[in-house]
Amino acid sequence: MAGLIRQGDVEEVKARTNIADIISDYVSLKSAGVGSMKGLCPFHDERSPSFHVRPQVGFYHCFGCGESGDVYSFLQKMDHVSFSEAVERLAGRAGIELHYEGGGAEAPDHTNRARLYAANQAAAEFFIDKLSSPGAQVGRTFLGDRGFDAQAAERFGVGFAPKSWDELTKHLRGRGFSTEELTLSGLVSAGDRGIYDRFRGRLVWPIRDITGQTIGFGARKLLEDDKGPKYLNTPETPIYHKAQVLYGLDLAKRDISRNHQVVVVEGYTDVMACHLAGVTTAVATCGTSFGVDHIKVLRRVLGDDSGVGEVVFTFDPDAAGQKAAVRAFAEEQRFSAQTFVAVAPEGLDPCDLRLHRGDDAVRRLVDSKKPMFEFMIRQLLAQYNLDTVEGRVSALRAAAPVVSDIRDPSLRPGYTHELSRMLGMDLGEVSRAVSSAQARSRTAPLDAPRRAGEPAPAPRERLFALAELPQDPVTRIERDALMAMLQHPILVGLDLVQRAVSTGMTNSTLAVVRDAVAAALPHAAAPDWLERVVAETPAPLANLVTELAMAPLPERTEREVTRYVRDITIVLIEKDLLRQKAELLGRLQRADATNREVYVAIQRELVRVEAERRNLRVE
Repeated sequence: MAGLIRQGDVEEVKARTNIADIISDYVSLKSAGVGSMKGLCPFHDERSPSFHVRPQVGFYHCFGCGESGDVYSFLQKMDHVSFSEAVERLAGRAGIELHYEGGGAEAPDHTNRARLYAANQAAAEFFIDKLSSPGAQVGRTFLGDRGFDAQAAERFGVGFAPKSWDELTKHLRGRGFSTEELTLSGLVSAGDRGIYDRFRGRLVWPIRDITGQTIGFGARKLLEDDKGPKYLNTPETPIYHKAQVLYGLDLAKRDISRNHQVVVVEGYTDVMACHLAGVTTAVATCGTSFGVDHIKVLRRVLGDDSGVGEVVFTFDPDAAGQKAAVRAFAEEQRFSAQTFVAVAPEGLDPCDLRLHRGDDAVRRLVDSKKPMFEFMIRQLLAQYNLDTVEGRVSALRAAAPVVSDIRDPSLRPGYTHELSRMLGMDLGEVSRAVSSAQARSRTAPLDAPRRAGEPAPAPRERLFALAELPQDPVTRIERDALMAMLQHPILVGLDLVQRAVSTGMTNSTLAVVRDAVAAALPHAAAPDWLERVVAETPAPLANLVTELAMAPLPERTEREVTRYVRDITIVLIEKDLLRQKAELLGRLQRADATNREVYVAIQRELVRVEAERRNLRVE
């Protein structure tokens, strides 16, 4: 068995990986100045972006929750992989051959997440190959009847699971996968007759994570003698969690981020139909209701912090579709983007709509979307007899909280007017009902009280944060100069940094950071410069060092940054020289004029300090 990955390989993989490219698979990043990008944090729910990435430094940091690290720690936290697995994944992406201490170039052969990804990918290739086999005619017919040709099947990786007890199992065992790995991946099941293929005689869609790796499958029943459910999905596995996965997101993520729009449909064929019709922002849940975890994923991809985005839900008009609409509306407030509902005519889903009326009908469906609030109000009112006083009053009680929950206060009066019109009731009466519902929501408790005897949550470790620093001018100069030195030591100039870290600092916390920079300065040009500074910093201040290294600088072009980082460092040094000058002038005043030697020494030191201050500004 191979040992640890050689440290040189770990460093090479990291140096050849752009951390922003990796994080962009999970988060929509925008420019936050030269060398800095930002987006919504993937580790906690937020409305304004506080998650910053610096590709040149190779680090990320969230100023909201404090999460930070390098590209390896990001993958470890996001995908729950080990350090070795993160290195192996990035090495494969960069085409770098890894070596192991005590072993050769082969990766460790043991059951881990990387093996599960590999097993799923091998299964996907197997299913695709089988779609062209004679036994898969039923699958090809199913696709053709729904308007999907061979090219469409290839685009979405659709395959066919043969009607066989263990054909896939034998194939994957021949590829070197163990029974344990196949079981853990959810590709096989165990019964009285032993191990057998989970998917048999079904059309199969690969379910991929946001990076495009196959993590599971959804399989559609085709045969009359198949006693299983209409759709059978991969069970929960170490790499597949249905509540966090959206089918088609790997294909849609770029256009979702670019267009600030996502269309949520209800099935695999609906996603295919939308993409083929030009609605390339369509995604679908995988055998579960649309929930909180799906929203968190979409908000990060949308860059959902400005309120300009659109989330469009398509629902079937049947009872199940109505229930899905209610569930989605219950979580609507979690989006900053505006939410809409699109319902196709005659109860057609996007797949059937494209089949019967063409691609343009699918595009018109999305364009004809109605605001989620309007849709829900109409659904509520349809449940009451508005021809009676009692029915109208009951409908008002049900609909008023919906209007009161509208986030945009400029929209609330318009919907109040609309509700008044729909009910045929006095505007004043409806306005009072909406205001009353709004007042009740404000006074609702934010957190449930802790039960008697329930232990208090464990206190978090005290971390020093950038926002806690005093805002006086001197502290700001010290803070900004340290930001410049941490982020761009080479642009500042190592001689200038060496002089700056010998200055006195009024803020004792920043003085500790200064000392850490001084200790790590011989490695300023190294790729792990920031990590070395953090290593020299006492643990409670490590977070502050990271925040100083990640905080955006106030300049927007590379030329401006170069001038800025030198200038702010010079200002710090000038501040220290002015302090020295003031101290020397004080000593000169107190000196005994008859002691010529002391008097001249102080004057010489004054001349030296003034000369150094002037030379700082010489280009």
